[in-house]
Amino acid sequence: MFLVDSHCHLDRLDLKPFDNQLDGALEYAREQGVGHMLCVCIDLEHLEHVLDPARKYDFISASVGVHPNERDGRDPDVDELVRLADNEQIVAIGETGLDYFRTKKDDTDWQQARFRNHIQAAKITGKPLIIHMREASEDTLRILEEERAGDVGGVMHCFVEDWETAKRALDLGFYISFSGIVTFNSAQELKNVAREVPADRMLVETDSPYLAPVPYRGKSNQPAYVRQVAEHIAELRNDTLENIAALTSRNFFELFPLNSCSKHQPTLGITVHPELIEGQTD
Repeated sequence: MFLVDSHCHLDRLDLKPFDNQLDGALEYAREQGVGHMLCVCIDLEHLEHVLDPARKYDFISASVGVHPNERDGRDPDVDELVRLADNEQIVAIGETGLDYFRTKKDDTDWQQARFRNHIQAAKITGKPLIIHMREASEDTLRILEEERAGDVGGVMHCFVEDWETAKRALDLGFYISFSGIVTFNSAQELKNVAREVPADRMLVETDSPYLAPVPYRGKSNQPAYVRQVAEHIAELRNDTLENIAALTSRNFFELFPLNSCSKHQPTLGITVHPELIEGQTD
């Protein structure tokens, strides 16, 4: 079995269960069948930390971008994004998008301008977009349409909206990615979306260290837990874990073509402490 964690933040993981070594978290993930991970950038100040594991391991790739909630750091223009994306480890632009959860409704122009810059950079580089969308679905989809973002495509990461919104994103040519939220008992509408999304347009992710799935809800998330996301989607779709793993991995590599990806890496020889990563019931 070969799973892809299509969205994680390796530079922000809780590494205490792994003797504070990233290699331990990576080995644990690979023991669970995770063969590739996309380490996603949220600010330029930590871009090197995002790139470091991608440089070290060819089963990790990276992105470049500034999260819509990041306001204090560098705000790149199109030229800077294009320059930074000229890197063989970087396969995507983002994460980018709109997030109005913590933003006043009359103070969104800066987010929208940044979002448009990222879309233009993606179109210039030909690298797909990673879209963050929270309480801003209408503006997000409108800007994607206005900027013809479908020309380059991408993924609606950590999707939590309804089926009508999913259909609009799919019509634009975007993939839909499910995180641990889909395993929550309260996420019934999202479970319906997971049942309906076409098999060739679906990805799975952890968004670790955030949003750990059941039965780890409330704990720090790890790339290994993408297995629980895939298992739950298999149950929802009356499918097998092996088939969901295969099709979401295929979808990932179609969306994010890599220069190289070895599916058979040596073990990393790091001790994992299972008592520190035990799950809890929902």
